[in-house]
Amino acid sequence: MIIDIITIFPEMFTSFLSTSIVKRAIELEQITVNLHQLRDYSHNKHRNIDDTPYGGGVGMLMTFPPIYDAIMSLKKENTKVIYLSPQGPILNQGMAFDLAKNEHLILLCGHYEGVDNRVLELVDYEISIGDYILTGGELPVMILIDVLARLVPGVILEESVVEDSLTDGLLKYPQYTKPRSYKGYDVPDVLLSGHHEEIAKWRKKMSLITTYEKRPDLLEKKDLTEEELLIVKSVKEK
Repeated sequence: MIIDIITIFPEMFTSFLSTSIVKRAIELEQITVNLHQLRDYSHNKHRNIDDTPYGGGVGMLMTFPPIYDAIMSLKKENTKVIYLSPQGPILNQGMAFDLAKNEHLILLCGHYEGVDNRVLELVDYEISIGDYILTGGELPVMILIDVLARLVPGVILEESVVEDSLTDGLLKYPQYTKPRSYKGYDVPDVLLSGHHEEIAKWRKKMSLITTYEKRPDLLEKKDLTEEELLIVKSVKEK
């Protein structure tokens, strides 16, 4: 996967791209990340990329020409352009799986009061990371890249991806490690039983319980089996 980032603050990505899973993905050549300074596409000697909005209003808008030129210079036949914006649908794991199938992404980092609306005619996906406002699009872009890097084959174990929270629409079951007991806090006996079928049943049950207690809204979006409905019902009745 090739990812081109259009930003006015490319220096923000230096540490991010040289750390952890993203660094591994780049070193394994599973993803390639290129940074592009939007000001390089400015049409004036001061390299400005913002201006006041027509009709008046507070703040500045990112202008259309430099963004148009940047996108068009990078776009290929198989490219998808993503604008990180609070007006888009909120990113979820299902969207991430779909986006990870693309060979080439252009990620646009917004700033100020946003972008000239004509930019949206060049965009394939407008995506938000939550119902709040940030100073710019660089942090959302980092989050999206981190989410996608984990899903690119060969970056992490496939089993880890399959068992992640939200992969099947539920939160992950509780997990424990050594020691077995510490100051009265114990690991559930079933996990020490060696009985894989019972452990699997316990994990499925606890995944449902955890989701109901922490994110009940997720259950409303999922088609539960009769067995799963009974588990949720038993929790509700407690």
